[in-house]
Amino acid sequence: MKKIAVFTSGGDSPGMNACIRAVVRTAIYKGLEVYGISRGYEGMIDGDIKRMHSHSVSNIVQRGGTILKSARSMEFRTPEGRKKAYDNLTKLGIEGIVAIGGDGTFTGAKVFFEEFGIPTIGCPGTIDNDLYGTDYTIGFDTAVNTALEAIDKIRDTAAAHDRIFFIEVMGRDAGFIAVESGIGGGAEFVMVPETKTDLNNVVKSLKNLRKTKTSSIIVVAEGDDEGNAETIMKKVKEKIKDSHKEFKVTTLGHIQRGGNPTARDRVLASRCGMAAVEGLLLGHQYHMAGVMNQEVVYTPFADCIGKTKPLIKDHLKLIEILSI
Repeated sequence: MKKIAVFTSGGDSPGMNACIRAVVRTAIYKGLEVYGISRGYEGMIDGDIKRMHSHSVSNIVQRGGTILKSARSMEFRTPEGRKKAYDNLTKLGIEGIVAIGGDGTFTGAKVFFEEFGIPTIGCPGTIDNDLYGTDYTIGFDTAVNTALEAIDKIRDTAAAHDRIFFIEVMGRDAGFIAVESGIGGGAEFVMVPETKTDLNNVVKSLKNLRKTKTSSIIVVAEGDDEGNAETIMKKVKEKIKDSHKEFKVTTLGHIQRGGNPTARDRVLASRCGMAAVEGLLLGHQYHMAGVMNQEVVYTPFADCIGKTKPLIKDHLKLIEILSI
């Protein structure tokens, strides 16, 4: 293998640039030519592919977002679109790909490999931490700390005004951000997609907590079965019917995607980027490079996108115990 390419796809996550940097410099260190594909699969179809050098990734390890940009591609979902992408890669003699993204990115990579046989190694770039085959994903730690900083500030005003705050964090299908930021932020309740929310129990507990606490923080993952934070707040408010208690909602939204990556995310991204290049040279063909128990592991794409990564059960119990 002499030439490889790297791209980012799907939602951006802090640390993607650190991963790109590691891929480019590891490839050069190993004597490979490396190309950057702009705008993910869309750029692959459009031929937006450029040679990268060591200086191409200077001064980016600390930056959020992705210098290669990201885009969702409907055309890549068609056989014709994938054929265009393949033709553009073969024109440049590209023999291997590093794909930085989440389950959608890896689903596309799996189909692309099955059709055209270009080896692809994935790096887990998503704030959701929902990929099987790695303890943590690139961007998760930064997203949790961003959410935690907001929760700390909201708690100050909640305590000052004796308010109940419902704080919505990202997590359409997974509650990892909600759980870890909830524990770190001392939330009284955390609501996640993985477990059924019992609003009657929440209301009962809030009434009991009023005996010892004047304010409460409830962290809601956007994909909770009872709805988003605004919807849940209205349901709870209707059940409590306390005219003296103020209920507020804060939706953190896309601030969780941005910002300078934490040291943990930069190190994880760098390790995964290096492992991806080494994986291609070792002969891995459609795997994700992750880190489990401090060791680099390679997991087939089929497992990464087909198996559910569970929450740590002790974390949910911890929230219940610490909220009294």
